[in-house]
Amino acid sequence: MIRALTLIALLGSASVLAQQSQAEPQLRLAVDVDLVVFNVTVIDQKGRPVPGLEPGDFVLSEDGRTQTIELFSAADVPASVGLISDNSGSMVDKRTEVVDAALTFVAASNPNDELFVVNFNEMAALGLPASIRFTSDARQLRSALLPVPAGLTALYDAVALGLEHLSAGTRDRKALVVLSDGGDNASRRRLEDVLEMARRSSATIYTIGVYDDTNRDRNPRVLRQIADVTGGRAYFPRALPDLSQVWRDIAGGIRSQYTLGYQSTNAAHDGTFRKVTIAAARKDSRGLRVSTRDGYLAPAATPAR
Repeated sequence: MIRALTLIALLGSASVLAQQSQAEPQLRLAVDVDLVVFNVTVIDQKGRPVPGLEPGDFVLSEDGRTQTIELFSAADVPASVGLISDNSGSMVDKRTEVVDAALTFVAASNPNDELFVVNFNEMAALGLPASIRFTSDARQLRSALLPVPAGLTALYDAVALGLEHLSAGTRDRKALVVLSDGGDNASRRRLEDVLEMARRSSATIYTIGVYDDTNRDRNPRVLRQIADVTGGRAYFPRALPDLSQVWRDIAGGIRSQYTLGYQSTNAAHDGTFRKVTIAAARKDSRGLRVSTRDGYLAPAATPAR
């Protein structure tokens, strides 16, 4: 099943403060009790985000045991987002549409989002100047997306670089949007390593497959794998003009998340994977679907000194 949005597993000793201002609502987390936080999207039967749900509309369980929701937020809070753009030779005739669609995403995002760009061909590199780690300036982002496509494709290295840079983001919600044909013929990293890195990250990855039927390097399966392991979604627009709507859908999905947090009834610090399921139901709505990660890694025990 394609899942759509983000899980953040925030573990440690922690108490939660939710502080919101009209200028920039933002979830603040301070540490006091073991806490697990999931950011989720709820969609209806037509694939539209469902607003207005309350904590009592959700049921959350971990390894089959129902958990008590102790943190809940439905605010449109800013996110840290990386745009990972295929700049290999296969994108030469698609560059204008790709850049314009990415800027549609910027326009549809929360104005307080912090964004960055990773361009990749046989090498992966950050697109913004070294002095600018993140920005919300559309002009800076456009310049970062404009290098002339050429060369081979190092998709896995680009996703890894995006995850590494995203860890420096200051927003609680984090995401990557990867546009590529899914092929890789130049990375130093293996797909298995990048999938494990993504699974341990707090980021949700959305992938957009752009390729011609004649492109022998296309690999939609890889794009689905990368999205699914993080609770994200893979998109495959039928034509280049559809790209703008895809980017708008992703931006809207990030902005319409719910944040749910709970203190696990399993207090063991054993480093194991915990299976989490979240369901939503409301009397006036049918067939609601929750999209998120399928669990998290518990913290490992601290070695005795």
